[in-house]
Amino acid sequence: MFEIVFLGTSASAPSVYRGLPAQVVIAEEYRFLVDCGEGTQRQILKSGIGFKRLNRILLTHGHLDHILGLAGLLSTFMRWESIDSLEIWGGDRTLDRVQELLFGVVLRGQEAPMPIHLIDLKPGLLFTSKKFTIEAFPVTHRGPGNFGFAFIEKARRPFLAEKAEAIGVPVGPERGLLTAGKSITLPGGQVVHPDDVLGDVMPGARLVVVGDVARTDNLPDIIHGADALVIEATYCAAEADFAEDYGHLTAAQAARFAAEAGVQTLILTHLSRRNRERDVLAEARAIFPQTYVARDFDHFSVSKGKPVVRLEPARITDSAT
Repeated sequence: MFEIVFLGTSASAPSVYRGLPAQVVIAEEYRFLVDCGEGTQRQILKSGIGFKRLNRILLTHGHLDHILGLAGLLSTFMRWESIDSLEIWGGDRTLDRVQELLFGVVLRGQEAPMPIHLIDLKPGLLFTSKKFTIEAFPVTHRGPGNFGFAFIEKARRPFLAEKAEAIGVPVGPERGLLTAGKSITLPGGQVVHPDDVLGDVMPGARLVVVGDVARTDNLPDIIHGADALVIEATYCAAEADFAEDYGHLTAAQAARFAAEAGVQTLILTHLSRRNRERDVLAEARAIFPQTYVARDFDHFSVSKGKPVVRLEPARITDSAT
């Protein structure tokens, strides 16, 4: 299962109700901040999720509305919060800007209180744990070095308790060994193999986060069939010319892509201040009914085989940290 908390959902400039782009993806004990618009550190505080373990940042691209918050976040880490290290992934041009912002403006020759690792992002696998992976993929926006991210639960074989009981496998470490793919021998000498008690392979949940994007026809197959797709809807259909000129999507274009890609749920973000949320939502749902428009501090849970759930902000993981 993945959770995603939206900290900022506006495009280009903040509005009264929407901050600049940032969202936190939570998986197991890990947290990943995707983009860091101006004011993100305050949004983190207001959301209740706190700064604990928030030391991995994935940047979709280097436009200022997606990275300016890094300066304030680093300042907060330096003065008020304690983390062991800070890892920032981004394309080479994005990292050039981050380097100038953090080391040229914030630190200005001072030594950072923690190691800061700027990691040049390339398409493919960028992170793996026991239960999930993260893959980066290129997207088309203005200029090179733009990325989206796919959070993918590893496939697993469910343990079939009824079969285990029928064979006589006791409750305890023996079942853990079978789940781990190891055979066991029962007290009577019977050998039980994993295939005897494990079901068919089940794919895990897949959450895909796309940043600013000008076109969808060259997005990768990894998006197809995703349990949730987060993508921009900066404009409405009446502003399609603006969308093309500035390398963005309309709500209708995002919805058509979601339908073509067979995703389960579409979550729209990066809204222009000129558009009303209800208009964006109506345009998209006319094409793809299972659509949400994210608001600041919205919190979604994404699980395989279950509808995406919009949770109450008070249920955010680690809200007391």
